[in-house]
Amino acid sequence: MLLNTNSTKPIYIQIAEGIETMILQGKFHANDQVYSQYKLAEMLTINPATAAKGLNLLAEEGILYDRRGIGKFVSEDAIKIIKEKRKENILTEKIKQMVEEAYYLNIKEEEFIELIQKAYQEMEE
Repeated sequence: MLLNTNSTKPIYIQIAEGIETMILQGKFHANDQVYSQYKLAEMLTINPATAAKGLNLLAEEGILYDRRGIGKFVSEDAIKIIKEKRKENILTEKIKQMVEEAYYLNIKEEEFIELIQKAYQEMEE
């Protein structure tokens, strides 16, 4: 997991998104223990409180759960929650931005859809 220190996105959000991505990639499975705040702080050279804030955010969203005195673990519904959250928040916003840009560039819907299809094909290669 890498942090972008030049980003306007807070570090604790980057940590949360990084762990989400690791869950989606299969690096953590349901009921696996994730990194502790201290391990994250050491790995990323950040304050443990910042790492804890990222972990707590995931716990508040139901992606992680706490086993008191042991640490945080991946919930059974983590992948479902992450996918729904990213679909509703991130993907929807990016699509709106892309459609707006296509509109300003006078790109018709059919051409825009072709660009999306091409991007999917490139991902599958």
